Amino acid sequence: MTTPRRIPELNDAQKGDLSLLWERHAPRQALSVGGGNETAPPSGGRGGRGRGRGGRGGRGGGGGGNKGIAPTTIVTMPLEDEDYEFICRLYSFIRSCIDRTEQQDIMQQQNNDHRKTWQSLSFLFQRIKHPGNNASTFITAKITGGNQIVTFDNKSFLQEFNSHEGNHSYPFGTYLHQYPDRALASLGCAIGLNILTLWRRHQSLLPSATNPLQQHNNNQHPNLLTLDTAIYRPRFYNLSSSSQIRMANIRTSTVGCLVSLRGTVTKARPKRLRVLDAGFVCTKCGLHQITQFLDGKYSTPVRCADIKCRSQKFVLNRKVANFCDVQELKIQEVREEFVEGMENSTDQGSNPDEGRDAGRAPRHMEVEVSNDLVDQCHAGDSIVVVGIVRAVNSALASGRVGKRAEETSTYKLYVVGHSIVNLTSEDGSNRDQGRGSKRYGNEFDTGDGKDGNKRQKSSSSSNMQYSDQQLQQIANLAHADHRMYSMPTRMAFPFDLLVRSLCPNIIGNDLVKAGIILCLLGGTPPEVSGLEARSGMTIRSNSHLLIVGDPGMGKSQMLLSANQVAARSVYVGGNTASSRGLTVSLTKESGGDMGIEAGALVLADRGVCCLDELDKMPKTHQDGLLEAMEQQQVSIAKAGVVASLPSRCSVIAAANPKSGHYNMSKSVAENLSMNGPLLSRFDLVFILRDEADSDRDRMISGSIMGRVRQGDPQRDNHQSKHIDGRMARANLIPMQHRLPWVNDFQKQPLNMQQVKDYIAYAREYCRPKMTDAAAEVLSDYFMKLRHPGMNESKKDNVPITTRQLEALIRLSQARAKACLRPYVLKEDAEDVVELMCHSVNQVHMDESGRVDKARGGAGGKSKQRKAFLQAMRDSGQHEFLYSDLQRIADRLSLPVGGFKDFVEDIREAGEIQRTYNGSTTIYKLY
Repeated sequence: MTTPRRIPELNDAQKGDLSLLWERHAPRQALSVGGGNETAPPSGGRGGRGRGRGGRGGRGGGGGGNKGIAPTTIVTMPLEDEDYEFICRLYSFIRSCIDRTEQQDIMQQQNNDHRKTWQSLSFLFQRIKHPGNNASTFITAKITGGNQIVTFDNKSFLQEFNSHEGNHSYPFGTYLHQYPDRALASLGCAIGLNILTLWRRHQSLLPSATNPLQQHNNNQHPNLLTLDTAIYRPRFYNLSSSSQIRMANIRTSTVGCLVSLRGTVTKARPKRLRVLDAGFVCTKCGLHQITQFLDGKYSTPVRCADIKCRSQKFVLNRKVANFCDVQELKIQEVREEFVEGMENSTDQGSNPDEGRDAGRAPRHMEVEVSNDLVDQCHAGDSIVVVGIVRAVNSALASGRVGKRAEETSTYKLYVVGHSIVNLTSEDGSNRDQGRGSKRYGNEFDTGDGKDGNKRQKSSSSSNMQYSDQQLQQIANLAHADHRMYSMPTRMAFPFDLLVRSLCPNIIGNDLVKAGIILCLLGGTPPEVSGLEARSGMTIRSNSHLLIVGDPGMGKSQMLLSANQVAARSVYVGGNTASSRGLTVSLTKESGGDMGIEAGALVLADRGVCCLDELDKMPKTHQDGLLEAMEQQQVSIAKAGVVASLPSRCSVIAAANPKSGHYNMSKSVAENLSMNGPLLSRFDLVFILRDEADSDRDRMISGSIMGRVRQGDPQRDNHQSKHIDGRMARANLIPMQHRLPWVNDFQKQPLNMQQVKDYIAYAREYCRPKMTDAAAEVLSDYFMKLRHPGMNESKKDNVPITTRQLEALIRLSQARAKACLRPYVLKEDAEDVVELMCHSVNQVHMDESGRVDKARGGAGGKSKQRKAFLQAMRDSGQHEFLYSDLQRIADRLSLPVGGFKDFVEDIREAGEIQRTYNGSTTIYKLY
């Protein structure tokens, strides 16, 4: 066991410096003034210790009288013995960091035990040559004043501090957690003591230091006057696990403690100014006095400070008032904590609190930030907040004033921000230049292997940290290759295993699952800078997917599975969503300002937005998706507020046909009654039909029955043998044959957490580039669709545009990400082309099983409708009876079944009109 280091004592000069430092750094408190006596703040001078005993005060705030509100004054908390002890201990630790660095050269500093602490403090010091010996150097303080923000990694700081100090009965981590205001003030004073001590050492080495007159004037030195204005504000991030707390665990027991919260910013209110202190002039004697305001509570002086006057009337002098920037944030608990709370409530069994989290809304917490923390995050950002839990009178917080409001016994909890780490970067290709990461860019390790066994990331795509075991599992999955082993023991590609493990309860629909996996992985973000990066003029790297199908085909299950696997996702039901709920909304604040509240697409920034029941959403609300899906941002221009918020997310949507079952005689747009511009933004569109298929039905029934009883391990061996034969004849087989073989061979899917870790890792760290071979495959497919062969008419070409070509590139990059490859290979492009062919054929397939290329893509019309309308125009008639329309349909060999719905669809599309002449129905062309 290491013996605790002896606490050093300060000399007289240091005690004098400490007296002034504590006056600037110590927290303030409100004291009641009784009778005619007023408590004046203590003052100290150089040469005195400046210590005093006094009550610590409650952490929750002040109090008042029974019937009236007692007058208060703001005073500095006294320096207690406990504070003095920690200041001495911290001073010794910081001085040891400086001494070790001073004695080592630059190469040896890499092995310094206090390396990270010194890196945080180094900007306050400088290395200069010794005045008496130019061959040697020493460290002295830089002459700086004002607020100096010093950022520390909490875990590294405590580890290095405990290593320096040895085992101590009262560690600094406990002191910081329980009394953060005093602990931060003590650390700031310790930093200031070291700076003043080094400055005095430097002055003593100067040639003029031997002059007694110069030594006497050191207290009036200009540099010392500048240093006396400095306030050192430590900022801690990356708190230990004991201080990391869920929103559900913030209770009255945590009031006054330093905690760390994770959350998503749902609202960032406008920046405001708060008065810290102001001058008041007595109207009777003209005495000018400064009054401080605690926590922004404005109050006039109780009475004049002149004993002979004691007037109670004052005039505000705004010219000498000091202000600070203040901003209020509203954060929502992250999805992992919300899901964990739901799971814990269902696993409690006989606990009387069982089910308390079931059906509840996500928790929210108010965060108040000031000074340099203002505008460090915006609505939709994922952040880690380190702050102090406070309690405030709920009546006063709601804007009420008066004696009855102050006597309210109900309080609300909020967090005063101490540091913010913005996990959402501006550009995925340059994470260190994101909002809020400039000041706190060292939040997470970069995986150099020297600082523990975990690798953390600073981007919001995962907000995760990986252990060595997780990294090993990711590496094993990335190197899984069925060509490396013999048939009985081989494994499939990583991409095939991911598809197999996504929603394994849904049998079949492997190509749809493959498309979902590619959307979760995303493409490679383009490397842009300058004006393009600031204005959002970039090509999106996220893919969108739409699943249209009959009821009972498992669309919602696949969306829920994608929502669980994605590192950051938002699940929304179209029947309960509105345009403002999807994008952004404006809220009017108490002061009359307008605040922006983020919607689902903004909250899913750099993630996935799963949108179920898209057909149930009104068309006016669907229009809000247009800009977000293509420009990857949401713009708002209301009530004088013009802003754009990022919504760089993939949209995976599911919809049911309006008639209940998909009608193959209609296009996708006609089945959904959805606008063509919205449908054209989906890179992949899959159609699921509930058709009678004996083999498929037998497979589904066997899977369902296998959940309740042990299945037969020998089933479907004939399929494996058939696939094995094809595998022997070809190095690469199509996905529609390869994926069923993987499902049969890989009996147990991968763990969902492993899939989530792998996708998050690939999305963040893998950025594949296109190769010539892959580009040629994609280009040939694009030209084949745009320019059909010699035997086909140009009118029958598939209406594909460059938007689909960009979709092919994104999907190919995602396919390479699935294998953690730095380049897109030819086989990646071939898989994507097969996937796109399947989607295009489904969209353009008619009821006879033939490809109807005249449907015009996802937003087009069927060839039958066009031919029917042209026949009506060629007939020369202006008015048609229903029997006339039937004769035209017979002449064109249109199907008789559903003809009445066919006519109604044309009428609802605005191409024909229906009128009545008595009891006769007449149809006319527009």
